[in-house]
Amino acid sequence: MRKRGVIVLLFIIGLAGSLHAQQLTRFAVVDLLRVYTAFFRESRAARELEERSARVQNEIDRMTAEIQNLYNSMVDAQTRGDEERSLRLQSEIYRKQDFLREYHQVKTAELEDQKRKLAQSNSFMEQISDEIRFIAESEGYSMVLNQKENTGILWFSPSVDITDKLITNLRNKAGR
Repeated sequence: MRKRGVIVLLFIIGLAGSLHAQQLTRFAVVDLLRVYTAFFRESRAARELEERSARVQNEIDRMTAEIQNLYNSMVDAQTRGDEERSLRLQSEIYRKQDFLREYHQVKTAELEDQKRKLAQSNSFMEQISDEIRFIAESEGYSMVLNQKENTGILWFSPSVDITDKLITNLRNKAGR
């Protein structure tokens, strides 16, 4: 009887050790660029950026059309032989082209700066980090890697990609 108890005890210890040894480190991957794109595309700040960008483009289009009209008037004046009007229009065209170039440079820089600030928003980065931590802990992942920045990832199963779940959770928390 005592021999049987020792055997059962050894079996239980062996089984427990075997189960402990089979515990694997679980990894997940996330495509942060896709998360940024999906979330920001629908965010208020991103919509404001798109609206501002559209307003700038409309203004550039308006100025370009105005310059084109002046150019057509200049050609018409040259055709009629009105040299004075042609020179005045040519001067105005150059002035407006210079203004348009400067306007385009300034507004492009402003929009790029706004876009960069939007992408680096600390509150959004904290929200992403918190949500990744929540998903990882609730689903038993030991480590979450950024799919696009980790050159060591040669292959991964789609079952460990938590990108869609992260986007869904962020949208739910944002009330969308």
